[in-house]
Amino acid sequence: MSRSTRRQFLQMFGAASAAGLGVRPTFAQANGRIVIVGAGFGGATTARYLRQVAPGLEVTLIEPLSEIVTCPFSNDVIAGGTEIGAITHGLGPLTAAGVTLVQDRAAAIDPDARLVRLAGGADVPYDRLVLSPGIDFKPGAIEGYDDDVAQLMPHAWKAGPQTLLLRDQLRAMPDGGVVVMTIPANSFRCPPGPYERASLIAHYLKTEKPRSKIILLDGKDNFSKQPLFEEAWAALYPGLIEWIPFAQGGSLLRVDAASRTVETEFHTQSGDVVNVIPPQRAAAIAYDTGLTGEGDWCTVNQSTFESTIAPNIHILGDAAIAGAMPKSGFSAGSQGKFLAYALAALQAGDEPPAPALINTCYSLVAPDYGISVADVFRIGPEGTLAAVQGAGGVSPREASAEVHKREAAYARGWYASITSEIWG
Repeated sequence: MSRSTRRQFLQMFGAASAAGLGVRPTFAQANGRIVIVGAGFGGATTARYLRQVAPGLEVTLIEPLSEIVTCPFSNDVIAGGTEIGAITHGLGPLTAAGVTLVQDRAAAIDPDARLVRLAGGADVPYDRLVLSPGIDFKPGAIEGYDDDVAQLMPHAWKAGPQTLLLRDQLRAMPDGGVVVMTIPANSFRCPPGPYERASLIAHYLKTEKPRSKIILLDGKDNFSKQPLFEEAWAALYPGLIEWIPFAQGGSLLRVDAASRTVETEFHTQSGDVVNVIPPQRAAAIAYDTGLTGEGDWCTVNQSTFESTIAPNIHILGDAAIAGAMPKSGFSAGSQGKFLAYALAALQAGDEPPAPALINTCYSLVAPDYGISVADVFRIGPEGTLAAVQGAGGVSPREASAEVHKREAAYARGWYASITSEIWG
């Protein structure tokens, strides 16, 4: 994205935010119990902003973990660019902001009784429930792959121990080894982005194990920012990354953990390190409650993120179908800010504002080489969130090294800003 395009984009978003959210007063008259499941980008943002705009609401956040390890910048950890502590965030600041934290797992939901059943056995009542539970992997989607095999062929698609496992396997791999990555068909959580991951692993290999290579077996024939990635790969990593798309047999069918082998329709490929990214669906708490209907993801009224299946349950982030918005941490944070205002208005008996949302997908192709795509989203004629034409942009082709260096700095600046805002 050029500097002038970026400036226009930010101006557009500023106008959209002012129209939809920024000039709204606080809702002192709002009352009731809001329960939020999940303390990631979506849930934690909703909780923090609810405390700011509707101090009369009781806000309870249910999260089994004491720390959140973010998927954004987890690829940088895998490639050795940073340590996992840099992407690990405690929940103490949320409680300091007045959010009631329940350190337990949400095991079940009773939409009729408006109760969340905890793994520990207690029930938590709500007036409105916010689900931001993230993703789970589709069971049986890959023959031979399960939780045990993931300890040999890590997915690293839920940041934490798996991130470190993949990092350590790369460190232990001999020079001249082969890294195999399998990429599912859409839709899936991103970040961690598979093509960013491939790029940063290629940077690590080029630096530390230059006789090695990485093979991408892809369940798609094209992907976001593809011309920009391919331009960078040709310039930075010639001959190091081999991409095999769906049309050439890139879709994964089965794995054999003992031999570290993966099989597609046309290929059998072994690797010294095998990173299997499985097909995904909404997390179990949403899926088991029936909030995905016959599909994999939760359908919502995209004007309020309220479930189309169960009233008074709002779903955001990776688990929800949010029109053209991708399943990114940036999207979830933007949705969380909007949802806080919408919930406050609803609980005050007012009309919720119209959503004006933003997403920027940054990708690091090397530590000092960034690319991005950005959009503003509003409700379109079909009632779904659509990108506003002319409001976003993509990094320019054939840009200078200085431009890409700035993009990398923008990515790190965004991460520092949003994590400080939510958990800092």
